[in-house]
Amino acid sequence: MTSDTGAVGRILGSLRSADGRGVVRMQDRFDTGIDDLWSALTDPGRLARWLGEVEGDLRLGGEFRASFFDGWEGTGRVEACEPPQRLLVVTKHHRQADEQVIEAILAADGDQTILVWEERGIPLNLLAAYGSGIQVHVEDLAAHIAGRERREGEARWTELMPAYRDLAAGVS
Repeated sequence: MTSDTGAVGRILGSLRSADGRGVVRMQDRFDTGIDDLWSALTDPGRLARWLGEVEGDLRLGGEFRASFFDGWEGTGRVEACEPPQRLLVVTKHHRQADEQVIEAILAADGDQTILVWEERGIPLNLLAAYGSGIQVHVEDLAAHIAGRERREGEARWTELMPAYRDLAAGVS
């Protein structure tokens, strides 16, 4: 399910379930080449400007620790790394038992790049919150690519929540 809610701007995400767990899928178009977007997703120095601190080995099979601006802290490992088209990481929040999967697929389209960011394994009762949060991350990435500062995340998350609650209501 997707939505285009005028009051909060574009809703980039869709929500669904698979095997009893939630899935958030974001898609957006960036005014940059695929190599630049890949670098923004995989270079720790650039990640620190829009997502948070990531330390460790970001190559295939590597493990890392992360602390995101939204308060998420945990560990992860790189399960697939196919520059500059596909990155798949498995993450684990430091206070949760279950792992989640984040997959980023990039596709060049002329001078632009299309990003599909899908996060899987989310508890269904947290699907709306994750949808809002992941959209904030994607918007922060877009701001970084455009040379702007990222927004104040909590206010944007709160603004997006009603639309994502509506989307989550249709997921079982």
